Amino acid sequence: MRQKSDVMPIDMKVLMNHIYEYKKGVRQMVLFTFNKKYEQFALGRLERQGIDYVLQPVGNDRLNLFFGRRECLDAIKLIVTRPLHELTPEEDFMIGALLGYDIRVQCERYCQRKCRNCKRAQ
Repeated sequence: MRQKSDVMPIDMKVLMNHIYEYKKGVRQMVLFTFNKKYEQFALGRLERQGIDYVLQPVGNDRLNLFFGRRECLDAIKLIVTRPLHELTPEEDFMIGALLGYDIRVQCERYCQRKCRNCKRAQ
C-alpha cells in the first residue's frame, strides 16, 4: 500500500506529460500553470533534463512556466512583459501560435478579442 507522500499530485503528472511531449518533439514550447508549492520540484525536473524555461508569477499562489526551445523562450521574454490577461490581441495570438495551438481557433480568438477591444474604444 502506498503512503500518501508517495503519490504524485495531478499537477506534476501533467508536467511530466508535457516534458515527455516536448522531448518527443510533439511541442516546441509548453505553457504550464501550476501551484507555487510545486515550484522547486518543477524547476528541478527541467534543470536536471537541461530544458530551458521562463517563470512568471500569476497571482493566487500560481505560476506560469514556459519551457522549450531557446528561440521560442527568447520571443516569450520579449512578448510576455506583463500578466497574460493584459496582453494585446496580437500578443495573445503570437503566444498561441508559438505554443502550437490550433491556428483556426487562434484566429477566432484574435477576432473576438480585437472586436471586443474595438467596441470599448468607440
